[in-house]
Amino acid sequence: MEPSLEHLKDWIGRRESDVDEVTAPQVHRLAATLDRDDPRPRHGDPLPAGWHQLLFPRVARHALLGSDGHPERGDFLPPVPLPRRMFAGKRTTFHADLRVGDEVHRESVIRAVSIKQGRTGQMVFVTVRTEMTSPRGLAITEDQDYVYREAAPAGTPPQPPQPAPGKAVWQRIVTPDPVMLFRYSALTFNSHRIHYDLPYVTAVEGYPGLVMNGGLTTLLALELARAHAAAPVRTLVSRNVRALYAGRPIVLEGAPAAGNRAATVWALDGDGALALSAEIEFG
Repeated sequence: MEPSLEHLKDWIGRRESDVDEVTAPQVHRLAATLDRDDPRPRHGDPLPAGWHQLLFPRVARHALLGSDGHPERGDFLPPVPLPRRMFAGKRTTFHADLRVGDEVHRESVIRAVSIKQGRTGQMVFVTVRTEMTSPRGLAITEDQDYVYREAAPAGTPPQPPQPAPGKAVWQRIVTPDPVMLFRYSALTFNSHRIHYDLPYVTAVEGYPGLVMNGGLTTLLALELARAHAAAPVRTLVSRNVRALYAGRPIVLEGAPAAGNRAATVWALDGDGALALSAEIEFG
């Protein structure tokens, strides 16, 4: 472990709180972004599972944004000096519904900071736990994992592909375009340039195209499970393992477990390589 990164563990235990509101326009716009033909939401309607991603974006003055479009590091999240930052996965428990019109309180704490040596260099993993509370009590508990890593040296071979975790019973194919990525980034106030700035993402970060937002991929997989579920979603454990790109098809697949009380869902890129896997429990 490089001594220069040891100080990042000082951020463990840091806390942050905020207040937001579930509004009908937010929900209506996300439904449109997901290409759903839902009726316009009304006050008191339950927020679909996973749609809490609309809430609590990181808000920073424009002058306080870094060159990648993210807020400069070192406010709540640790100032990791590695250039690439991605969403790695999350573990979510839905205790009760959030509803349109709710004032929602958030309490977040940095639970872990770990430094590892990866295939292309150093990596730093940061885990943030968040609790969201409605006027009726605790609604959502969520652990989110972020990974920071060095840029891969030129000529580094791509990550070996992983296969699908099972045999699909459900399937949907989505080809995200730049407009979908832009609308989702706008809804979540996500200014990370890899999702909308093609010259930046290809010339500076070296990706082959606009990068699919990991939260959006997770939401699309969850929507596939919700479409076939006979009971509300209670828990979600997801892991992002491979980048996806605008203009390329995403194959969303899933299969229920015995008794239909759980399901596995996943996302494959156009070549059949696993990009995301998730375990969901209903109840």
